[in-house]
Amino acid sequence: MIKRSLLLSSLLLVAGGLQAQDQAPDLAKAKQTAETICAACHGADGNSQLSANPKIAGQHEDYLFKQLREFKGWNGNAPVRENAVMTAMVAGLEESDMRALAKYYASFELQPEPAKNIDTIELGRHIWRAGIASKGVPACAACHGPAGAGMPAQYPRLSGQFAEYTEAQMKSFRDGVRHNDPNSMMRMIAIKMTDPEIKAVSDYAAGLR
Repeated sequence: MIKRSLLLSSLLLVAGGLQAQDQAPDLAKAKQTAETICAACHGADGNSQLSANPKIAGQHEDYLFKQLREFKGWNGNAPVRENAVMTAMVAGLEESDMRALAKYYASFELQPEPAKNIDTIELGRHIWRAGIASKGVPACAACHGPAGAGMPAQYPRLSGQFAEYTEAQMKSFRDGVRHNDPNSMMRMIAIKMTDPEIKAVSDYAAGLR
């Protein structure tokens, strides 16, 4: 009986070890994918040089995985997040590849962008910290954090991100072009904001550290 228990325990340990190996992200493969597919737009280390393409270095791993997964149409369904370029890029990736890529890019250090518009810095700061009470717009800091660090999976890090990219995404939420926000939160917020308000808070977020 004792021998049987020891044998069973050993088998369980071996099986658990093999399962852990199967689940471990293949970072070597992720590096190859990053260098051959992703680097052209996002940079080999996730620090994009073009504001049309977000900086993904140091972004939350869970958030990156969520976005990658939602760019791909699964089981015949349309992508949750529609973007022709990204849908093509992830077409050949499985979930394990996406998890590895997310972990890979999250491991790099962000090279942050600065805030650029001194004329709107006060408006941007006010919206970030206090929202726009007259419109029912909550403070950005409530979800993305006082310093723009975000929260894994749900709310991305916005500090140091291109202001132009953040602005474009907010407008996409407002216009219903992008609709993969949890509980439609960003759509409900952005629809209440004017272009100058969106631009001001996007620029302020870029300068957060």
